[in-house]
Amino acid sequence: ATNVALPEGSILALYTDGLIGSRHLDIDQGLARLRNALAHPAADLDVLCDTVIGTLRPEDRTDDIALLIARTHALDARHVASWDLPADPAIVAQARKLVTAQLAAWDLTEASFVTELVISELVTNAIRHAAPPIQLRLIHDRHLICEVSDASNTAPHLRRAHTYDEGGRGLLLVAQLTRGWGTRHGDTGKTIWAEQDLDVLQPGI
Repeated sequence: ATNVALPEGSILALYTDGLIGSRHLDIDQGLARLRNALAHPAADLDVLCDTVIGTLRPEDRTDDIALLIARTHALDARHVASWDLPADPAIVAQARKLVTAQLAAWDLTEASFVTELVISELVTNAIRHAAPPIQLRLIHDRHLICEVSDASNTAPHLRRAHTYDEGGRGLLLVAQLTRGWGTRHGDTGKTIWAEQDLDVLQPGI
């Protein structure tokens, strides 16, 4: 895992080597062309993608091309809430209350039901299968992101429970009720995140 501090507004370009190399183009030359194409400002990232692809796509392409461009966007403290949690199963109910109160402060009470379910599953998994310290974080941007971090590097796996199993359905519900979920590994453990759609963008976002 590598951490890199990026200023706000930085542009990240992730690509496959099919974009910058071909039989008639050296990789170093392809990288130089890519840097030059990315150096031209563009308000719309879709336009920038089209520009890069149009500029670099080799005529004798023999490999697939994938390009993902993103721009960093910082959130102020009003849009982030975090809590350190003890590794105690009794804290799950308190975590739900903390989340419900925060959603009310953000005027997102309609997201409470799904968020409480997500938080219950992720916090419970961290307490049962991971290691402290455990941190819960909510991020309110264009979507609502729930994150639970712990000190373990073991990531959970989605599985389908059998009819008479008492457990094993939590992550399946999280996957079905959110727009996406995943694991992010760091220097001191991992973070499990789940992202929900918000029907209406909130003022100030």
